[in-house]
Amino acid sequence: MTLTQNQKVVTRLMAVIVVMGGLAWAAVPLYDWFCRVTGYGGTTNTAEAESDVILEDTITVRFDASLARDMPWEFRPMTRSVDIRLGETGLVFYEAYNPTDEPIAGTASFNVAPFDAGLYFVKIACFCFEQQVLMPGERVEMPVTFFVDPEILDDPESRNTPAITLSYTFHVTDMPEDLAQLQVAQ
Repeated sequence: MTLTQNQKVVTRLMAVIVVMGGLAWAAVPLYDWFCRVTGYGGTTNTAEAESDVILEDTITVRFDASLARDMPWEFRPMTRSVDIRLGETGLVFYEAYNPTDEPIAGTASFNVAPFDAGLYFVKIACFCFEQQVLMPGERVEMPVTFFVDPEILDDPESRNTPAITLSYTFHVTDMPEDLAQLQVAQ
C-alpha cells in the first residue's frame, strides 16, 4: 500500500505533534534535573554529611525571607548574615508565625544568588525539604544546616564571589490528609 502525498504530510504532522507533546511533557522534570545538576537558576545541592575539607577562605552568606501573596504567616531569618569558612558547616534558623485562627500548611521554595553559586551551596538539612504546618498562634524556629563547597575556588565564574544570598518564599499548600480529617471532625 502506498501513501498519497496528503497522507504523507498528515503522517509527518502527526509525528511532529507526538514528539512536541512528549517534549513538552518531559520539559519540567528535565529542567528540574538540569538545575539540580548544574546549580543553574540558583538551585542548591544537598549532602548527607558535612564537608571533609575546611579552608581558611571565608564567604558571607546572607539570608532572605518572603511570602507568597496568599500566605498569611509572618516569616523571617533570625540571622541576617554569617561569615563562614569554605567547607565549614553553618546552622541558622528562620522563624515562622501563624497569626490566624486556623492551621495553615506551607512549603518553601528557595534559591541562591548569584545563580552560579548554587552549585556550591550545599544543604545538609532544611525545613524546606518538608511541608510545614503551623497551628493557630504557633511560632516555630526552623533550622537550615549548610556549607559552601570549597570547590567554588576552582570555578573561574564563582571563585571571586564575595557573598551568597539564600532566599526562601513560603507558599500555602494543601493540608496533609490526616490533619485535614481532624479539622473536618471538629
